[in-house]
Amino acid sequence: MNKRPITTLFLLTSVDGKISTGASDELDVDKDFPNIHGVMEGLHQYYEIEETTDLWCLNSGRVQAKVGVNEKPLPQERWNISFVIIDNNHLTKHGVEYFTHLSKSFVLVTSNKHHPAYDIQADNLYILYYDVFNPDKLFEDLYEKFGCERITVQTGGTLNGLFLRAKLLDFVDIIVAPILIGGKYTSSLVDGDSLMSKSELNKLGVLKLENAEVLQDSFIRLRYKIIS
Repeated sequence: MNKRPITTLFLLTSVDGKISTGASDELDVDKDFPNIHGVMEGLHQYYEIEETTDLWCLNSGRVQAKVGVNEKPLPQERWNISFVIIDNNHLTKHGVEYFTHLSKSFVLVTSNKHHPAYDIQADNLYILYYDVFNPDKLFEDLYEKFGCERITVQTGGTLNGLFLRAKLLDFVDIIVAPILIGGKYTSSLVDGDSLMSKSELNKLGVLKLENAEVLQDSFIRLRYKIIS
């Protein structure tokens, strides 16, 4: 087994496992939950816990575009956090510059040879180009090239599904908000292709509960280790 970081999938979900409020990119829990009574009151706990996660964070360009990094003012100082963003066409030049201003190190992962990141000069910007996205190779490169030993995964359901099927997730840490969202096409904690036969059951993620914590305002924190 190649060396790779220890990974933790950390996300905010509804009780029915949704990580968005709908199927449109204009709908997003970060933008919508603060406006929903019964949810807004305890939402701060998720962001407070998020501040205690790993010093490396993996996300997607689509998620970041949804929360507005392509329009937000550039940060005035860098955090002590390194960001890895998987993106082909969602981040603009401003969005890339946002992360170069924010990150200790910013690793842009892409299969787009014309990504706007190539037009930016920054001492903390690194580009990992893959003809075809390979999650195993990505985590191996993060470990070998950047010394990344632990990383928090906060990507969307499709990428989470790729990581799960490739057995690249070690822990799951989810904050459950007191809300039901529903919707066949609303993104869930893990999406992607469904299994089609019993021969694929080894691709499931079997969990061992490490801690269950009742938070304030009907929120719950569940922490698991993935054992197979």
